[in-house]
Amino acid sequence: MTNSELSRILYTKPSITELETEYAADAAANGWGERCFDYINRFETAFTKHLGVAHAIATSSCTGALHMGMAALGIGPGDEVILADTNWIASAAPIVHLGAKPVFVDILPDSWCIDPDHAEASITPRTKAILAVHLYGNLCDMKRLLAIGEAHGIPVIEDAAEAIGSKYFGKRAGSMGRFGTFSFHGTKTITTGEGGMLVTNDPALYERVLTFSNHGRSRGQKRQFWPDVVGFKYKMSNIQAALGCAQMERIADLIARKRQIFCYYRDQLRDLPGVQMNPEPNNIVNGAWMPTVLFDEATGVSREKLVKAFSANNIDARVFFYPLSGLSMFDAAPNNRYAWAIPERAVNLPSYHDMTTSDQDRVIAVLRTVLQDVARL
Repeated sequence: MTNSELSRILYTKPSITELETEYAADAAANGWGERCFDYINRFETAFTKHLGVAHAIATSSCTGALHMGMAALGIGPGDEVILADTNWIASAAPIVHLGAKPVFVDILPDSWCIDPDHAEASITPRTKAILAVHLYGNLCDMKRLLAIGEAHGIPVIEDAAEAIGSKYFGKRAGSMGRFGTFSFHGTKTITTGEGGMLVTNDPALYERVLTFSNHGRSRGQKRQFWPDVVGFKYKMSNIQAALGCAQMERIADLIARKRQIFCYYRDQLRDLPGVQMNPEPNNIVNGAWMPTVLFDEATGVSREKLVKAFSANNIDARVFFYPLSGLSMFDAAPNNRYAWAIPERAVNLPSYHDMTTSDQDRVIAVLRTVLQDVARL
């Protein structure tokens, strides 16, 4: 079959049912006036119960949640925030917006998340936080990071945008740091189209972010249109939250389906030499948002070969994140060895909820063919 005859395999798309459309239609028709926060409050409550945290604030994006949370911690000009070099720019942008400096450190070769030793070695008197980003559903070494944070008096923030469903020694990703943030972008395991959430067990931090999220108006302020500080406008709409409420009612099934897709890839690719997938060590559950394959350097398989082969088979190719320090707006840090090398030999695999086993088999066949073709050279 030619490329044009093969059905397109997308890298991801949301799972939307009649329940989501029913709730969204109700919010659009009736969610105004006294009911304008009904679905938002309901969504936040459902999310706190799922995570086992005290407080949640629905936001327009995970980036907005990070921005407000960091502002609530007092991060500002002259400060530094340590994070892994391997991340999407959304994790670093709020740091820059606040006038602080992102300090990029290398990743671990197995989890592709921040290396705790490098993070600790980068602490200076200007360090105000460590940002632990759980990449592709993989989990950072939170025990080590939290110990480092406690030893140095530095808060650890969790960016769990990609880690809904992931668990660390029984605790859900996003529930362990000073605060955690999530994304409900259309590519994520659960979606509100665009959207995010900030969660925390710190009541004082919660109040500060709640004030920031409402243009700086504290909920105790009695005067109308009277902000107490200069705040932000990162609020989620009631209609978006209605989608989120429906997704939360289905969250166990949505996570289970993502893990089923991940496990099938892992089982079918297990025999391929020099191929690594998202890790799942003891006491860790990977939420499997984005199954990813990494080829050893010795295989000769490159990102470019993978992208070309996927394209030829009408399959979306989503590349591994480039090192942030390789972007023009930041200083290069090529000494971050793994952050610079791994993206050159890795690609994310399609994993939308309703993809079929035959879809996955097509993806797997391409990976096998690429490895075989390179081996013959």
